Amino acid sequence: MSAGVAVECEVVGTSPAQTRRVTFGVNTMVAYRAPARVPSEREEVPVSIVGGLDIHRQQLTYDYLDVDTGQLWRGQIAPADREHLAAWLARFAPADGPVELAMEACTGWRYVAEELARAGVVAHLAEPAETAVLRGPKRRAKTDKADARLLRELLGARRLPECWIPPAHVLECRALLGLFHGLRTEHTAWVQRVHAVCFHQGTPALGVGALSTAEGLARLEELCQRQLSPAGRLQVQTALAMLAALDAQLDVVRRQLLVCSRRLVGARVLHQRLYGVGPVTALALCSWLAGGGRFRSARKAVRLVGLDVTVYASAGKRSPGRLSRQGPPVLRWLVYEAGMTHARKLAPDHDYYATVADRIDGKRAALSQARKLVRRAVHILDELGDQALVWTQP
Repeated sequence: MSAGVAVECEVVGTSPAQTRRVTFGVNTMVAYRAPARVPSEREEVPVSIVGGLDIHRQQLTYDYLDVDTGQLWRGQIAPADREHLAAWLARFAPADGPVELAMEACTGWRYVAEELARAGVVAHLAEPAETAVLRGPKRRAKTDKADARLLRELLGARRLPECWIPPAHVLECRALLGLFHGLRTEHTAWVQRVHAVCFHQGTPALGVGALSTAEGLARLEELCQRQLSPAGRLQVQTALAMLAALDAQLDVVRRQLLVCSRRLVGARVLHQRLYGVGPVTALALCSWLAGGGRFRSARKAVRLVGLDVTVYASAGKRSPGRLSRQGPPVLRWLVYEAGMTHARKLAPDHDYYATVADRIDGKRAALSQARKLVRRAVHILDELGDQALVWTQP
């Protein structure tokens, strides 16, 4: 083990209180004993070692219990990276028996889960919001040690609210989809900057799509020369250069997403069976909704996407009837755009869309249609089962 893997370690046992030296590899650490106790979850866990990992950018805080001996180990792994985590995991030998560690689904969990799997340790991914609820009222300062201990206790009692850990190719698809959404958001922001500059300096309105056609760009160039100040012209030129660069990157990412959509079985089926769902939207639906058996009901999937309607807010400061907007923004954006396609008269659900649009508005109709698409996608993926996530050759 390389130097600096663990910066702190604590061993809790049932032997008389004492301070002793504990050596792992080339690292020597001072271990301190807390008041003797045997955790209650010892009899509930059918494994040899159970524990929790609290993930931060600077360090990983661990808290794990040796069920056979009753010893409780606490400490930190620093710096928090693959190399030092792999060195720390070397302490768990296959002869010691099954090892299970829990962590929250926060930024950084991917490499931790991959290293745990590589070391033969069973990884459990906890849902952060539900885990916080199980923590209960906060009576003392929240610390990394307390978070790691909570994960260990919940896992030991089999009360951990677990998330699905996708296979590697699905995680890659999610990363590409997030990149695509980020580029699209940035593209829209630069277009809005151009319109804002022109409005601020009193030019005629450019109109929708003025920056996507040759005629619109030529008109913008004319307005820049006649009506914008030197600083305004520089702002527009900078925005146009950024838009050109973003368009080039969007084209690269879009091509990669189309390849991934053709390789994922569930995405191909969704694209074929759902009207308005293109290959990119189908890939997003399959990447987050997964195969069969993940949701007890399609309503749970709608909640995952963030399209469910909230009816309660803290202190009554928010009116009911708003979207929760939880879950992946890219998936929510894509299914909303898919719902908008049902405004076409040839769409199979156009009558439903038109009814809602006449009664309320088009946005509400698109949201309602997006929920229907998510529910249908769940049923289709349930039919496919594990086959939905099969990664075929191009």
